[in-house]
Amino acid sequence: MRKTLLTLSLVAVLAAASFPATSPPAPEAFRVFPNSPAPGPRITPYLEYQAKLAWDQDDIRRKEFEDIRDERDLFRLQRELRHKLLDMIGGLPTQKTPLNPRVTGRIEMDGFHIEKLLFQSLPGVYVAALVYVPDDKQNSYPAVLVPSGHAPNGKVHYQALCQRLVQRGYVVLSWDTVGQGERSQFWDAQSGKSRYNLICAEHAVLGNLAYLAGANLARWEIWDGIRALDYLLTRPDVDPQRINITGTSGGGFQAAHIAALDERIKVAAPSCYITALPMRVYNRIFADPDSDPEQDLYGMISNGVDHPGLLLMMYPRPVFVAAAVLDFFPIEGTRQTFREVESLYTQFDHSDRVAMTESYNQHEYSLENQEAALNFLDHFNQLPPKRGLPPIKELDEKVLQCTRTGQVMLDHSDARSLMDVIKEYYVEHKQNPPPITLAQIYYGNQYAGIKTWTVGKYSGMAPVRGQIEWELVGSSKSGDFVIDRYLLHHSHNLEMPLLHIHHPANKNPRVLLWFSSQGKAGPENWNRIVKYIDADYDIVSFDFRGLGETRMPYKAISEDDPLLGQLDFDQAYVNPISGVLADYVYNSLLTGRPYFLQMIEDAEIAAGFSRAKFNTKQLTVTADDDAYTLARTIAETLPDIKLLAQPAAQILNWSEIVEQEREVWPIQYLLPDGAYIH
Repeated sequence: MRKTLLTLSLVAVLAAASFPATSPPAPEAFRVFPNSPAPGPRITPYLEYQAKLAWDQDDIRRKEFEDIRDERDLFRLQRELRHKLLDMIGGLPTQKTPLNPRVTGRIEMDGFHIEKLLFQSLPGVYVAALVYVPDDKQNSYPAVLVPSGHAPNGKVHYQALCQRLVQRGYVVLSWDTVGQGERSQFWDAQSGKSRYNLICAEHAVLGNLAYLAGANLARWEIWDGIRALDYLLTRPDVDPQRINITGTSGGGFQAAHIAALDERIKVAAPSCYITALPMRVYNRIFADPDSDPEQDLYGMISNGVDHPGLLLMMYPRPVFVAAAVLDFFPIEGTRQTFREVESLYTQFDHSDRVAMTESYNQHEYSLENQEAALNFLDHFNQLPPKRGLPPIKELDEKVLQCTRTGQVMLDHSDARSLMDVIKEYYVEHKQNPPPITLAQIYYGNQYAGIKTWTVGKYSGMAPVRGQIEWELVGSSKSGDFVIDRYLLHHSHNLEMPLLHIHHPANKNPRVLLWFSSQGKAGPENWNRIVKYIDADYDIVSFDFRGLGETRMPYKAISEDDPLLGQLDFDQAYVNPISGVLADYVYNSLLTGRPYFLQMIEDAEIAAGFSRAKFNTKQLTVTADDDAYTLARTIAETLPDIKLLAQPAAQILNWSEIVEQEREVWPIQYLLPDGAYIH
């Protein structure tokens, strides 16, 4: 990022200070809201804002679906959706490299056997898989891909489903999703475990890095599935015209996306995944707070894809949706999405090819849903109808292990981490990067036009679009200094707590926008604030949406990792693996306006208010610690705001994060394609 610096640096400002530091005012002097809300989950104004935006965008998508008049319209929309989906994941690899499949063991069962398989979806990217094969010596069988959902032991967790399928007459291939089972990317051989949990946390680390590189973790998960299908087609016992896919949870996610992008799959049956994404905006924080970036494709809602789009990409192939009424994927969204897609299948005389079942349970592929799905698969694979589910024999995890050590990264010296693969993707694509600046992104098609908004006094009603309304809620004095507390109302229901800290004796003050990584100034920042005021600055300090006083007073507890529950509130709130702020960030990606850009919007709103209310002509911005990167970015993006430089400050650089393969960094700085910005 280019540098925009004032000739007057922070060092000079602090050196010019002559007033001694004063004791900080009481915390109440910095508090805009009169009372702190009681701890617990709640629908905050920001969460309500995100949900409304998602539904407004969904209205546009539904109108497109309603405008389909014939199959030509449908197939045209399919092509558009496919193009959008590929763009959102960063495309797929263009070359199918040798799979180098190797069977490492065989387990004899009653009526079938299990082959332990290793193959390479990309050179050095090892996939551990199990192949369940009937023993009745037919020439060929239909086959089913079973991607593993979120379970620490990956494919082992889904062995019962696989055994039921093979006993129905299918060759079944189930594999470990990257970051699970035998495919940990952060394995510590000494401790015998991953540095992160093997449910969602490894996905969070991998997925956040993939965003910066301009891709999505889903790109590589989908590719694993496509290559697994390629392997099946090399087997003489598999009928290439009868390839199916089913999976639940993360496996349902993979099943839907792989089937949407690979037409060789003839029947798809995703479980415990399909819903309507605007309903997940609220739900994810309260019921499913763990980060899982591959399920939050950048623009999934704003691009008009969502889950109805995924299912529509499968038309006219048979599709079966399994759902759990008590799931954290809201059942109302499942029903709504299914009705939309079913109506189009029905409109073109294919109502027999789409079905849905639901069972009264929480997030799992219930036995009754499995039976219904198997019956659907049997029908479209020309297998004789059967009733009930065959018995299964659960095998120990060690017995089903495909590798010697239990981890592909330990077994194979040529194994590559997906962190390396993501970095390689970035290095390849940065050779011909698009001419992109942060300002170009910020002022793109989702820019709210803040520079033209009017500023006025709060009327008591929610402001209409394009208005900033201010409300003075209190003032305090501390020695010679005054702290005025304002609440800015904008964007229908968003509220921004803002402080104006100034010295009445300053006749021609300049306004300095100042904030920390937590939001506006507090007592702990007082000595530094006093020095800025002594250097003839008025301070305008504010809370970004979702931070400071606008934080949800809720500690979202990870079900996947009990250790995260031991973090204090401040740490838990901003934790990139599982936390409220991370879920706000992913919601913003679904609707196509990254949270990082919304933070710049908040700075522009605070600046607009300052110009109008204080008649200031010169605006400057700076910040301390981690927040300085944001301050510098604001100065680079917004015209007429200069940067007060801090020469010793650490700058977070997106390209360096990718090149250094950093695992954890502030989640609020997640910006898709960020590594290419210059």
